[in-house]
Amino acid sequence: MENRDKGFSKAKLRGSYLTLVISVSLVLFLLGILGLVLINAKELSDYFRESLSFSVMLDDEAKEADIRMLQKDLDAKPYVKSTEYVSKDAAAIKMKEELGEDFISFLGDNPLPPSIDVYLYAQYTSPDSVAKIEKYVMTYPFVKEIYYQESLLFLINKNVRKISLFLLIISSFLFLIAVTIINNTIRLSIYSKRFLIRTMQLVGATRSFIRKPFLVRSVYFGVVSSLVAMLLLMGLLYLVEREFYMMFTIESVNLLILLALFILVTGVIINVFSTYLSVNKYLSISEDKLYY
Repeated sequence: MENRDKGFSKAKLRGSYLTLVISVSLVLFLLGILGLVLINAKELSDYFRESLSFSVMLDDEAKEADIRMLQKDLDAKPYVKSTEYVSKDAAAIKMKEELGEDFISFLGDNPLPPSIDVYLYAQYTSPDSVAKIEKYVMTYPFVKEIYYQESLLFLINKNVRKISLFLLIISSFLFLIAVTIINNTIRLSIYSKRFLIRTMQLVGATRSFIRKPFLVRSVYFGVVSSLVAMLLLMGLLYLVEREFYMMFTIESVNLLILLALFILVTGVIINVFSTYLSVNKYLSISEDKLYY
C-alpha cells in the first residue's frame, strides 16, 4: 500500500512537472511567433520599399558611353541597390505588352525615351532622400526628367511607421500576458510543495538551503521549455518556408539566432524570478494560512 502511494505521488509529481514544461513552452512558442512576425514585418516592408524604383528619363541623343557612365556612377553609390538600363526598343516592347497592341505602327515612330530604372535600399526610400538623389542625377546634362510615384512612396513610408508602432504595442501587451501566465503556472507548482517547505523549516533548514533546489529545478525547466519552444518554432518555420519561400532570407539568420537566445534567456529568467518570489511567499507565510 505504501509503495502504491509512493508510486502515485511520483506520477503526480511528474505530471505536474510535465504540465509546467508544456505550459511554459507554449507561452514561449507564442512569444517566438511574435518575434518572427516582427522580424519578417521589417523584411516585408523593406521588400516593398526596395521594389519601388524611379526612372531616369534620358535624352534621345544621349551617347551610349555617357549612359553607361551614369549607370556605373549610380551603381557605385551606397544608396543604390541596383540599376537597369531600358533602351528605346526595350521600352517599346514593354509598353506593347502592357497595352496589348502595337502602338508604334499606329504612331509611325517610337516616342519612348531610353531610361535607367534605379532601385534604392530601404533606408533611402524616404521622400527627402529621393529628392536629394533626384537633385544629384539632374546635374547630368543628358537627363531630361526623373519619374517616380511620390504619393505611393509617401503612403508606404507612412503605413510602415503605423504598423511598426502597432506591432510594438501588441508585443508589449503579449509579453506582459506571457510573464503573467508563466508566473501563475509556477506559483501553482510551488503551492503544491508548500507543506514540504514548511517541514524543511521545522527541521531547521535555512531559507537559502530551501530555495536552492527549487531555483536549480526552475533553471532546468526554463531551459527545457525554451528548447521545446525552439523546436516548435523550427517546425513552424519549415512548414511556412515550404509555402512562402521568399519570406525567409539568409539575411534573417542572425536575427533568428538572437530570437532563439531571447527565448532561452526569457524562459530561464521568468522561471527563476517567479520561483524565487513563490518560494519566499511560503517561507514567510503563517502556518494557519497554508491550508487556504
